[in-house]
Amino acid sequence: MICRKSDSESIKNVVEALKKGEVVIIPTDTVYGFSGIADSVHECDKKIRTIKGRSESKPFIQLISCPEKIFDYTDEKIPSTLLEHWPGPLTIIVKDNRYSNVKTAFRCPGDEWLRQILAQVSEPVYSTSLNRSGQPVLDEESAILEEFSNDASVIVLGGDKKNAVPSTIVEFEGENIKVIRQGSVRI
Repeated sequence: MICRKSDSESIKNVVEALKKGEVVIIPTDTVYGFSGIADSVHECDKKIRTIKGRSESKPFIQLISCPEKIFDYTDEKIPSTLLEHWPGPLTIIVKDNRYSNVKTAFRCPGDEWLRQILAQVSEPVYSTSLNRSGQPVLDEESAILEEFSNDASVIVLGGDKKNAVPSTIVEFEGENIKVIRQGSVRI
């Protein structure tokens, strides 16, 4: 199914697909991305890796609906100087309580439409840029449809995203903040 972000049923269509464990293509506040529910039941991470041709060692960002949700998954003390950038294009890597000795990258996106989806799904949702591994990120609707129209159950179009900048990714331990990828947020 292909729909526009502005369509009255777009949120419902994406939520239904995600809850069924399907992969969707959606615009975010940064770039277009592949998304799927981040749980062990639906194995969306494997589905997305297959489509992208991405190695299993590189983790995906997990989107959450509001800044406070990060504390459902970590006990780390996150500096307020980082949390003040949420919602927005900042990804924060923390120790994840759901797994032993594993860190997870979380982001609370600045797009209200997307946060409504995340709130209705009630689970973190994987997000990774829309491209085949090693290729440029697709930023035009026509290229997205040409390349991936058969790879996702729902594709939501929200306009071209020329020159969009991905999120800034940071990791910290204690008081040290390390910028992993510099995006639009300056840390």
